[in-house]
Amino acid sequence: MARWCYRHRLVVLLLWVGALFGLGFSASTAGTNYANVFSLPDTDSKSAYDLMEKAFPNTSGDTDTVVWKVDRGSVRDQAVRSRITPALDEIAKMPGVGAVTSPYAGPRGAAQISGDGRIAYAQLTFAKRANEVPKDLVQNVLDTAQGARQSGLHVELGGQAIQRVQQPPQGLSEMVGIIAAAVVLFLAFGSFFAMMLPIAIAVFGVGMGLFSTQLLSHTTDIPDIAPLLASLIGLGVGIDYALFIVTRHRRGILRGLDPEESAVTALNTSGRAVLFAGGTVCIALAGMLVTRLRFLDGVVIGTSLTVVLSVMAATTLLPALLGFLGPRVLSRRQRRKLAAEGPEPERASGLAARWSTSVEKRPRRIAALALVVMAVLAVPVLSLRLGATDQGNDDSSTTTRKAYDLLAEGFGPGFNGPLQVVTQGGDTATLVKGIESTPGVARVAALPPAQGVTVIQVVPKTSPQSKETDDLIDTLRGEVIPKAGANAHVGGVTAVSKDFASVTGDRLPLFIATIIGLGFLLLLIAFRSLVVPLTAALMNLIAAAASFGVLVAVFQWGWGLDLLGLGKEGPINAFLPVIMLSLLFGLSMDYQVFLVSRMHEEWVHTRDNARAVRVGLAETSRVINSAALIMVCVFLAFVLSGDSGAAMAGVGLAAAVALDAFVLRTALVPAAMHLLGNSNWWLPAWLEKRLPHLAVEPQEEALESPAAEGPASAVHGFVRTADGDPVDGASVTLLSKGGRQLDRVTTLADGSYIVSVPGPGAYLLATTAASYGSRAAHVVVADGPLVFDVELAEGEVDAVN
Repeated sequence: MARWCYRHRLVVLLLWVGALFGLGFSASTAGTNYANVFSLPDTDSKSAYDLMEKAFPNTSGDTDTVVWKVDRGSVRDQAVRSRITPALDEIAKMPGVGAVTSPYAGPRGAAQISGDGRIAYAQLTFAKRANEVPKDLVQNVLDTAQGARQSGLHVELGGQAIQRVQQPPQGLSEMVGIIAAAVVLFLAFGSFFAMMLPIAIAVFGVGMGLFSTQLLSHTTDIPDIAPLLASLIGLGVGIDYALFIVTRHRRGILRGLDPEESAVTALNTSGRAVLFAGGTVCIALAGMLVTRLRFLDGVVIGTSLTVVLSVMAATTLLPALLGFLGPRVLSRRQRRKLAAEGPEPERASGLAARWSTSVEKRPRRIAALALVVMAVLAVPVLSLRLGATDQGNDDSSTTTRKAYDLLAEGFGPGFNGPLQVVTQGGDTATLVKGIESTPGVARVAALPPAQGVTVIQVVPKTSPQSKETDDLIDTLRGEVIPKAGANAHVGGVTAVSKDFASVTGDRLPLFIATIIGLGFLLLLIAFRSLVVPLTAALMNLIAAAASFGVLVAVFQWGWGLDLLGLGKEGPINAFLPVIMLSLLFGLSMDYQVFLVSRMHEEWVHTRDNARAVRVGLAETSRVINSAALIMVCVFLAFVLSGDSGAAMAGVGLAAAVALDAFVLRTALVPAAMHLLGNSNWWLPAWLEKRLPHLAVEPQEEALESPAAEGPASAVHGFVRTADGDPVDGASVTLLSKGGRQLDRVTTLADGSYIVSVPGPGAYLLATTAASYGSRAAHVVVADGPLVFDVELAEGEVDAVN
């Protein structure tokens, strides 16, 4: 497939461009129809909602609030009324505004003025839901209301529709993330064209994913946070997957391969790993379905679709783009060096090789240090409290936050999240008296009944996010309502949030067990080992605990919130643990696959665990760390999205990826594998027979260039130290280009060796000795035997992938 895409690159590019523009045109024509459906079957708040919908079917429009405060005097003063009333009348006449309830209209309006007379509010109801209200209309409402401001008169607005227009421009966070990723890629590759390849793949994958999600919002319920999360994960994996393939392709060209052969080899090795990794991310995302929370179904659809399209772009569009670039995927300096000096040996050197050797020498110390770091970061998770953020968590400079604070000041903290006790039949008067006498209740008002259903508005004394409000809901449900003998249910946004958090918390263990179990099975089949998947599962749990600890410290305790400009501390969004664990599991599996597949490849060839871990870490740590740095940049950019849920997910995932890549995969995993030794690769014989074969790497034969027909030959020579001393007992292995072992011998006392060669062609000769480093080199055998001497140096790592 890679070869076909490479050779028919113009066709492939035109198909992708046509698909992107076609989907974009369709999506822009159709518009959006996102819907936040918090369907919580068998919960008290759902029963309350069902009763209200039956009795009051015409309350679907979004209700927002205009709040004003005077520094001196009263809001009833004629000077204040003459400023506010014309603005409210003008808003009421705007097409799309259903009704405006003014505090100056009749006796009922008096309740909309605070006790001290300094704060008042008006409620305006739009004809549509918040996400369907045109932004131009909301901006007109905002400008008209704030036009009434004057010295000593403050006017602010709150509500979901108002919140939408004060968010930064859509796409800002994505653009910042792409620019940051481009800088990292340019530093890693040193080539503008190579830098642009992963960016292009991510843009195609995310663009098509978002357009498809937008179209699907017309056929199924997809929440408005789904496209944000889809672009967040799509940018990360799209850039990362292309990075892995382009890195392998560049290595191939530097090794002397023709650009087409190098691209085919890269897709047939790293491309397979990308398919496997993308599959694990989708499986992890699909794990959200076991929670049976309808709100998350749309998130699964949007994010999984974007990941699938990113994988497709990396495996079809990328080889086509590589065909257009040819050798220009290398920097000018690399091209000049390749032309002057010829192919270079693949050498794991520099910081990566030195670190790999350090981990091998001091595994206990490094493992202990990594565990201490993760444990300290995980401590805050013990005080994790799930809930829902509201406009009280917005930045203090926003009008929604100012309106929230004014309402809390004038009418009490609980006014921003009133409870709705919905009752059908029974003694309503007794129930109202019981609620009024309940500690923690500020005000109670029973609305006129409709179709036998009465709604009792209950304003708590505490804020919607406080634990005391949660306790009040439990008291009403468990004591007050049963004592009054009423058939009543507690609803409202605050009660829905509490029920959502409770349901999520109850189903979280099943969800974690599902994704950990699926990951264990995938790694067990891929690497034919029991210990490797067990280690990966444990590492995932450690990474999750530490990243949630960071999340609690920032968003719940408020550490660094002002610095990040993220508003006020509060509980962690109830849906975030499920989404974050899915994404974290999928992304950490990516790194585990890329790291361990290289170790496994070396283990299969040498049966030397220390060498396998050392070489695997030395060769993959640089690309894994580069990929992680890109993801951290992309995720942190979502702090600029203006959406508190996306900002939380961005910070949490950035912390998770950074800890996973820089601490776990670079230090703790290799240190643990050194300590475990050969048991890393243990698998009972009976299980080996029953497991299906799933190879992340291709079959070796597929990578081999057919040797030219000719007689069998040999490679022989001496293995010596840098001082010229013979190395006795060194292991010399001859491998095919695909990595299949052809012959293996041990050097004699004088350091001599001879390995048999099946015929003329290119091969790989690997040499290793216990007290020395490892050497590997490409050898080309012609018609006769080849003489090849090897020099080993102490502590050197030189391995060929």
